[in-house]
Amino acid sequence: MKKFESSAIRNVAVVGHGDSGKTSLVAAALFNSGMINRLGSVDDGTAPTDYGESEIERKISINTALAYCVHNDHKINLIDTPGYAAFLHEAKQGLRVADSALIGVCGVAGVEVGTERVFKFCQELELPRAFFVNKLDRDNASFTRALDAINEVFDRRAVAIQLPIGQEKDFRGVVDLLSMKAYVYKGDGSKEFSEEAIPDDLADAAHEAHTALEEMIAENDEALMEVYFDAGELTAEQMIEGLRRAVAERQLFPVFCCSATHNIGVSQVLDAVVSILPSPLYRGEVTGKDAKGEEKTRKASPDAPYSAFVFKTIVDPFAGRVTLFRVYSGEVKGESNIHNSTREENERFGHVLAMQGKQHEQVDSLPMGDIGAVAKLRETHTGDTLCDPSDVILYDPVVFPEPVISYALEPKSRGDEEKVSSAMAKMMEEDIMLRSERDQQTKEMIVRGTGQLHIEVVVDQLKSKYGCEVILHPPKVPYRETITGKADVHARHKKQSGGRGQFADCSIRMEPQPRSAGYEFEDKIFGGSISQTYRPAVDKGIQEAAQKGFLAGYPMVDFKVTLYDGKEHPVDSSEMAFKIAGSLAFKEGAAQAKPVLIEPIMNVEITVPDDHTGDVMGDLSSRRGRPQGMDPVGRNAVVKAQVPMAEMLSYSTDLTSMTGGRGSYTMEFSHYEVVPSHISEKIIAQAKKDKEEEK
Repeated sequence: MKKFESSAIRNVAVVGHGDSGKTSLVAAALFNSGMINRLGSVDDGTAPTDYGESEIERKISINTALAYCVHNDHKINLIDTPGYAAFLHEAKQGLRVADSALIGVCGVAGVEVGTERVFKFCQELELPRAFFVNKLDRDNASFTRALDAINEVFDRRAVAIQLPIGQEKDFRGVVDLLSMKAYVYKGDGSKEFSEEAIPDDLADAAHEAHTALEEMIAENDEALMEVYFDAGELTAEQMIEGLRRAVAERQLFPVFCCSATHNIGVSQVLDAVVSILPSPLYRGEVTGKDAKGEEKTRKASPDAPYSAFVFKTIVDPFAGRVTLFRVYSGEVKGESNIHNSTREENERFGHVLAMQGKQHEQVDSLPMGDIGAVAKLRETHTGDTLCDPSDVILYDPVVFPEPVISYALEPKSRGDEEKVSSAMAKMMEEDIMLRSERDQQTKEMIVRGTGQLHIEVVVDQLKSKYGCEVILHPPKVPYRETITGKADVHARHKKQSGGRGQFADCSIRMEPQPRSAGYEFEDKIFGGSISQTYRPAVDKGIQEAAQKGFLAGYPMVDFKVTLYDGKEHPVDSSEMAFKIAGSLAFKEGAAQAKPVLIEPIMNVEITVPDDHTGDVMGDLSSRRGRPQGMDPVGRNAVVKAQVPMAEMLSYSTDLTSMTGGRGSYTMEFSHYEVVPSHISEKIIAQAKKDKEEEK
């Protein structure tokens, strides 16, 4: 592949709601530009950027994938991203390294939940964006309706630069409103089309839309406004130049029309990407931090010291780790040493790769603004910065909320625990929103993700990629036990069975501590009623017994024990005897000190459209939630509440159902509170039943 100047590169993230045709558009772009020799299809599993087993089987994108095509002597890096809610974090990663976004909208469904969410990501990242209305060959598809919906939801800055020729099954081409030419396709997925005069039945509509486009472009540029007033019109070249500036400054959002699966209009979308969307040079400079953590800027120039940002890691069980990165300055060369400023480690680059889905091609180097990959880096992970060690810069990683849905994961085969742990570690390298840890209390392996579909895909990949079969269970709530009263008890352990016996005697006081104060042991023995040697054994016996709890087998916390008296035997006493005596004293004291169950309470923030706040508030009330306030954020509201963890285990699915997928939430631990008695009784009864079944 020839080397492209930075000005001839376009980095475009293809984003949108699931099933809006993003992957099909990328496949058609690659086919039309000769990068692949047949038009790939999601339905038959041949799409070049949906190559994972789970993606082929489910017919959805799960991971962000990178491909490129060469069109009109420009290199277009296409970042194909998932659109389903469980995987939208992948889209945000792809947008992080793009210079513009191409947002897919279904011509039948119009603006959907995912469309709104990726548009918000673009706003956060201050990215120029354009829309493509896809699937215009489908029954009930309407370009006009989709355009109206885009304008209604997104501030009325969207402007059509094409009109469709024909409707639904008769859709066969597009009118370019910049050049005022018609492009009619041969059909059947062929890349061939002819340039024709605008059909008579579209002439008036095309002229009206051209004038509206002309006026919108002129309104955003004072110099062009003067030309427009003086001449009464703009040339096609003036319109393209004005539109390019307006798009780069996020004043206008061009809207294209196409049918990606039938390959109608895709070549004109690529024409517009080259002529209208910005090159990497438009950034001017990028901002990061220096070695001391202070803000630092780096000129987005081929002549600046090299720097790059890692936005994706792919872990193949056979090929190893592949690191995808964007070059922000300078030039990154293969077979060279490079510095990871995030981890303060040096890495050895092998061959630099240009990615084409799962296929790749070796290149000598990647210039400023280009996107590529390298294999088998040892220390580098997603979100890291690679740079010249003589001029260090550190770019901020993408920030995501913590995953909120959790499951307990159990290997089907008892001997597979280590195998599953190793596989999960590799999958977490690929998926920045996947978490896995061992719960110290319940001893379960907990896997956390963005939604039920996310976890289901993880289970599929454990089996298909790593040969690990697992069972999912709802995670156990980490209840605790504590005491609310005081107790003064005496315990004796005495055993005589011939020879040396066992003897230990201790007296303790138990009293509650403030919440989260933990366990405290105080030795108040004066004199030698118990030798200093044996007193720690009493403490150890109490702590071990407290871990097993008293009511339902949950650890007892937040209490104080004072050891104030006891007896020992010169021959029969031992550390073990006093440890047993301590555990007996704990059990008797716990019984007298009014024990209760306590449960974790979570701080929850739920973002929902305004018209769903009533449903959400009512649902929180049914979950024993306590509202803490509500803040307006644009068309949404952020509901804050404190809710018991036990009531939130299925909340992800329930919120999706309540809000039609438009709601999202974050959750973090706040504190422990006493479980209401009617619920506590059920938990204790179930614990006793489980214990009897184990026996």
